[in-house]
Parts: sequence; C-alpha cells; structure tokens
Amino acid sequence: MNEHEKLNYVEFASADLEATKAFFEKAFNWSFVDYGPEYTAFSGQGLDGGFFKADLCSSTAHGAALLVFYSKDLEATLSKVTKAGGAIVKPIFDFPGGRRFHFTEPSGNEFAVWSDVSA
Repeated sequence: MNEHEKLNYVEFASADLEATKAFFEKAFNWSFVDYGPEYTAFSGQGLDGGFFKADLCSSTAHGAALLVFYSKDLEATLSKVTKAGGAIVKPIFDFPGGRRFHFTEPSGNEFAVWSDVSA
C-alpha cells in the first residue's frame, strides 16, 4: 500500500542489466519485470525499485545514498553475495548496534548488509 509522502521507490543505473538481474536473482531470490531493453523493475523487497541502462553506478565514495539489507545470519548472506558474483568492498565490521559489510553488484552499485545478531 502506498503511503502519502513516504519513500516508495528507488532507481539505480546499471551498465549490464542482465548481470545485475542475475546477481540479485541468485543472491536474494529477486524477480524482475522488464520494461523494454533499458529498464527492469523489482518489487516486494522492502522497497520497490528498478534499474535503468546507464554507464553509472551508486557509490558512497561519491556521496551516494547507501541502501542496507538486514540479515539474521550475516556470514551466510556474505557467502550468498560472493557466490552470486558480488565484490566485498568492506569486510564485516562492528559498529554500535551490530555488524555489517558492504558489497558491489556486477554493475558497481554499492549496498550493505547489517545484522544486530553477534557472531
């Protein structure tokens, strides 16, 4: 259900839509709906969104917002991310309130995964 003046959708650039889709399908079991050859959308993942064809990426090093997944088993999620082709850019580290790691998907967009469950 859409809520008035609440975040509802997020979009990312993707240099390789097929590789990006394959990564999220394998790592997080996402499914996509294609809207032509230059746009694909996902839903039901906490926040709906999509990827558009462009030679850009979202990175915190360039001031981009960071979208963060939650995991009950951080090590298992890290394993799924690497097996699906994600690159770990910040290994698991502690922070006040939990632990997390950062990764990039095949088109270079940076995400993080956090857990409040200690190792």
